[in-house]
Amino acid sequence: MPLVISGEKTSTWRLFDDKDLKAGDELIFINQANGKEFAMAQIISIKEKNLGEINDSDFSGHERFESKEKMLETYQSYYGDKVNEDMPVKIIDFKILQKIE
Repeated sequence: MPLVISGEKTSTWRLFDDKDLKAGDELIFINQANGKEFAMAQIISIKEKNLGEINDSDFSGHERFESKEKMLETYQSYYGDKVNEDMPVKIIDFKILQKIE
């Protein structure tokens, strides 16, 4: 949340997107710790590739990982052991429209 509010984080990655997100969609960001909305955003662009194909340019606006192994471990902790390098990931670039206090 702090990285989004500060403007450092302008990209998020999603596996198993069941919302069919697309460019132009507006989002409401929610703090998972307390369930409160903290920002409204709009999707600028989306690209999809496999986790194993992620390169340096894909990290623009997104937090970095120490290694590909750490990246896989992180996403396995979110989504389970079925995550591997062949798993498609949506790279979603967004812009904040409004911060909610």
